[in-house]
Amino acid sequence: MRRWLLIAGTVALALPVGWGLGLFAAYLIAGRNFGQLPAATVPLGLGVAVAFALWPRLEVRTRFVVMLVGSVVFVFLAWLTA
Repeated sequence: MRRWLLIAGTVALALPVGWGLGLFAAYLIAGRNFGQLPAATVPLGLGVAVAFALWPRLEVRTRFVVMLVGSVVFVFLAWLTA
């Protein structure tokens, strides 16, 4: 598989991971009634996830697998709570 295609997929998978990290951070900070706090924590989570997806220290496949597993976990947790 082409390297750029795998990197693009990793960045795409970083979006649900970053969203989940931002919501999880808001939940940890404020509890169940976190109100408008995700407006601050979700962009931070997205930035961290995209930075990790583009971080050259790790192999591209490793970053892809981490983002894939993270996406599946956060989507599954969102499905459970809906």
